[in-house]
Amino acid sequence: MVASVSTVAYLGLEARAVEVQCNLVPGLPNFVVVGLPDKAVGESRERVRAAMAAIGLSLPPKRVILNLSPADLPKEGSHFDLPIALALLGAMGVVDAESLSEHVFVGELGLDGRIAPSPGVLLAALHAAELGKGLVCPVAQGAEAAWAGTTGVIAAPDLIGLINHFKGQQLLAAPVAGEAEELARGPDLNQVKGQETAKRALEIAAAGGHNLLMIGPPGAGKSLMASCLPGILPPLEAAEALEVSMVASVAGTLQGGKLTRTRPFRSPHHSASMAALTGGGLKVKPGEVSMAHLGVLFLDELPEFQRAVLDSLRQPLETGTVSVARANAHVTLPARVQLVAAMNPCRCGHLGDPALACARAPKCAADYQAKVSGPLLDRIDLHVEVQPVTAADLVLPPPAEGSAEVAARVAAARAVQTARYRDTPARTNAEAEGPVLDAHSTPDEAGRKLLAQAAEAMRMSARGYTRVLRTSRTIADLASSEQVTRIHVAEALSYRRRPPVS
Repeated sequence: MVASVSTVAYLGLEARAVEVQCNLVPGLPNFVVVGLPDKAVGESRERVRAAMAAIGLSLPPKRVILNLSPADLPKEGSHFDLPIALALLGAMGVVDAESLSEHVFVGELGLDGRIAPSPGVLLAALHAAELGKGLVCPVAQGAEAAWAGTTGVIAAPDLIGLINHFKGQQLLAAPVAGEAEELARGPDLNQVKGQETAKRALEIAAAGGHNLLMIGPPGAGKSLMASCLPGILPPLEAAEALEVSMVASVAGTLQGGKLTRTRPFRSPHHSASMAALTGGGLKVKPGEVSMAHLGVLFLDELPEFQRAVLDSLRQPLETGTVSVARANAHVTLPARVQLVAAMNPCRCGHLGDPALACARAPKCAADYQAKVSGPLLDRIDLHVEVQPVTAADLVLPPPAEGSAEVAARVAAARAVQTARYRDTPARTNAEAEGPVLDAHSTPDEAGRKLLAQAAEAMRMSARGYTRVLRTSRTIADLASSEQVTRIHVAEALSYRRRPPVS
């Protein structure tokens, strides 16, 4: 008799249905797993064998054939252990094979029969809910699976407990969804002394979801201001929190089944590889740009990143997704991020101070900034020069206005955008395009004239022109203005980077 058990294979944030079929046939005792298993799946034979021995069961003296269908879909990960074990137990008659058909199984087996956590349980739970089935998962991830809202989630601590549950000898309690984490509190903007222009740019970036580049000498507060950004961003909505948690689930970083409403803040080191930043590897995993989905990706010391690594961000910044192509799979991951970057004006960092600048100034600045490609800079809406902090600034008392006051203005602007783009794919001004952008961001006559003159003088690309319109709309929202006017366009233009004269 062939026993079948349902499980899933993960391709990015997509869970593909997989059927584990087990058949016991006459022949020399052997245990074969077919259906494009990777090394972790192939090794499940030994884990399953040891787990069954730990509960007093042994494999029958027959040829055991496990097929993972569809056979042309690559199978990766240790979460196939539990469905393989259950399919085998169904074929052996230890459990009723029919009772297994109403559930999707995921989980790794220990040698002592315990069911250990495995990445991607939240995706499996959502997949099971779509199919109208229950989910069987490790007890440590029951709270995570419960967030999917599916009925019949079984969180099993070990194999023997699960067998007894299906035989009606033991009842495993349904798990409860984990508590939502409290909003994380980072540095407050009142710690930043001076830098009023940079803080204004930070507020505009937060209000409209715009990309931001800060250029200034070391110690000017660029990293501090970037770390303050999550504190002024609005918390994640329920649907957004689920999206972020799905990425964390696949990456295996969702702890205790707790969903968070704090927007992600990722700050990879400048030595990060392309696979680490955009995702990939032998087994495709989310990169930093996907881990920062719906949050902030902060790249400090921007020119120190490898140029090919930085240029790999062009497509994600434009489309909000990253596509990883491999010979055996093509995976698309979400990457709707807000890029915040910081850099020194030159290698020594003191270009504007003749007393500290190196002997190669200003040529060293041109060489250093040329490490960042023009097309990538064109995708950054706001470019702001961060001035050195003087001793006079440091002795002043902390500013009266902190993150709470700025966050209130940002939340009000975001609420206007939510209502404006309710029936469109866009969520913020930074994502508006086409007729939607034209309908809401076209300036008045004076603003159009100024923008046309500036576009000609600054040799602005079509992308740059569009980004000025988006930034102008955000500035108008912060001013509670229905119409984008000349003054809003003028401020937006002040944050655009003028291309170098050749």
